[in-house]
Amino acid sequence: MTSVVASPYDRKDVHVTVQAFAGEAELEDVLTTPSDALVADLAQGSGDLVILGAGGKMGPTLAVLARRGMDAAGRGSDQVHAVSRFGDGAVRDRLEAAGVRVVSFDLIENDDFSALPDAPNVVFMVGAKFGASTAPSWAWEVNAALPDRVARRYRDSAIAVMSTGNVYPFVTAASGGASEDVAPAPIGEYAQSCLGRERVFEFGAQERGTRVSIIRLNYAIDLRYGVLADIASAVHAGQPVSVATATVNVVWQGYANEVVLRSIAHASSDVFTVNLTGPEILSVAAVARRFGELLGRDVDLIDEPQPTALLNDSRRCMALFGYPSVAADTLIALQAAWVEAGHPMSAKPTKWAVRDGRF
Repeated sequence: MTSVVASPYDRKDVHVTVQAFAGEAELEDVLTTPSDALVADLAQGSGDLVILGAGGKMGPTLAVLARRGMDAAGRGSDQVHAVSRFGDGAVRDRLEAAGVRVVSFDLIENDDFSALPDAPNVVFMVGAKFGASTAPSWAWEVNAALPDRVARRYRDSAIAVMSTGNVYPFVTAASGGASEDVAPAPIGEYAQSCLGRERVFEFGAQERGTRVSIIRLNYAIDLRYGVLADIASAVHAGQPVSVATATVNVVWQGYANEVVLRSIAHASSDVFTVNLTGPEILSVAAVARRFGELLGRDVDLIDEPQPTALLNDSRRCMALFGYPSVAADTLIALQAAWVEAGHPMSAKPTKWAVRDGRF
């Protein structure tokens, strides 16, 4: 592997090695290698884990990470159940090869959830974002109505609920980002329906005593997709980069998956909420210029920078779970190396720069 410049923020007590990846197999191996902290937390738990929506962008690596982490924690007899429609057979095969139990199930088409596996631990990852502006009823069905059925089915479980920083108002970079104490002010049908998701699970916690953790994410970096992949791909292709949204948060997906799993131990009927992102607030212009340097490209910055953006204050996350294993400047170098090598991309843009809530 080709070495890249390491960040002074990179911790030495975690498994991630700061080097360019040879390809998807190596990337996924690193993304799914559990840290000592995750193994220690999992060793304190027990019982099966159900991951709903496991076929999405984060789900497959989270499921394999959970399996490897539980094995390392001496919980080989506890099952990891990955629930999804699994339209991609390759994803299903990869999960089964890793020891994950695959459950093909359409959560929208099926009204009866009794066939879903019982488990004391649940991760809810189902969501609808793109197309929410043109089919808002679909977004509300997936993001707000479905959670009620899930909350009732798993009322006696601890449920980690994936949410989004989009529920917050736009804030200035000088604010340090919106903390968990900032009142939600979602813009657009997608963000509003995501707040609806949170409220439905909160209702289950209040009325039935279900233990819930809510994770508000901005934005996971996998190298095959994400904010950095979007910017790097544009720079590499000689396309302009808009800096209207002038700042952004990102976080390594390996760390993000670990926080999701570790948050289960914090689930409570009082509802535990945590912002999940990296500690840095990045200048989009500076990131684009750095990609230009690494990729040997001229950079065309367009549009007038606006004073606010969707930014999360992740201090609670850092205090509870430690700092990400890969810092932002290293992620930028890794992303540049990935794009330059021509490794596979997901072709799923994040639309992170959208400012009117229309996705």
